[in-house]
Amino acid sequence: MRGFRTAFEGQRIRHVTVNRPDLRWPFPLDLRERLEGQDVLSFHRRAKYILMRVGKGTSMMLHLGMSGRLLLGQSGMNTTPSKHEHLVLETENGARAGLVDPRRFGMVDLVATDQENAHRLLSGLGIEPLSESMTGPYLHSLMQSKRTPIKTALLDQRLIVGLGNIYVCEALFRSHIHPTRMAMSLSKREANSLAASIQAILTEAIASGGSSLRDYVQADGTKGGFQDLHLVYGRAGEACLKCGTGYPVSRITQAGRSTFYCTNCQK
Repeated sequence: MRGFRTAFEGQRIRHVTVNRPDLRWPFPLDLRERLEGQDVLSFHRRAKYILMRVGKGTSMMLHLGMSGRLLLGQSGMNTTPSKHEHLVLETENGARAGLVDPRRFGMVDLVATDQENAHRLLSGLGIEPLSESMTGPYLHSLMQSKRTPIKTALLDQRLIVGLGNIYVCEALFRSHIHPTRMAMSLSKREANSLAASIQAILTEAIASGGSSLRDYVQADGTKGGFQDLHLVYGRAGEACLKCGTGYPVSRITQAGRSTFYCTNCQK
């Protein structure tokens, strides 16, 4: 979203190209007509959704899904578009954004700007992890009634949005909390530590450009760098970086997702 905002905010959309009828769901039939000629007023993020606000009270909502990329460049200077480039936005000053999504798990929709939070995909979402409301006491109260493993609870977007599998593993490790612990067993001290770890890790990850494990890249096409800072994720069998060679990182599966942790640090 930050790269998209830098290139598009304050610009007028000159041309919209829709190269297929759908991704996960169909594109709005009037997407091109409602965006062309409109000024890009501002950007907003909710969970993993990007909201581009344009004139006439309209917002374009975008989610990249599992494999989507939003690649920025200049009109007329790009190489041959990928066969998986499904949507292109171009501004009057020559900025170009191409949505590339091989698996088509992403989505694009239009919503009235003043009704963004009422959209069916946003209305049931939980707290933003980087907001001021994300405190230890709040996290403790949120988990008190949850009879599920803490790892599973943290991935529940109805409770906390935007936390992916990588960052939950890393936050639990930093807070010395075993991933199979019941969420309701979290102490106030542990909740304080976990809330701080979540915010620190997300801040570090954003500054590093995210984690590029397979096909994720930033808006300028470069890979992220936070994967080089992982302490447990993807390191099964390797020595724990805090304990030394005596304690390897373990891997288990929870709710169909891989969980990485240290049996010594997270007892």
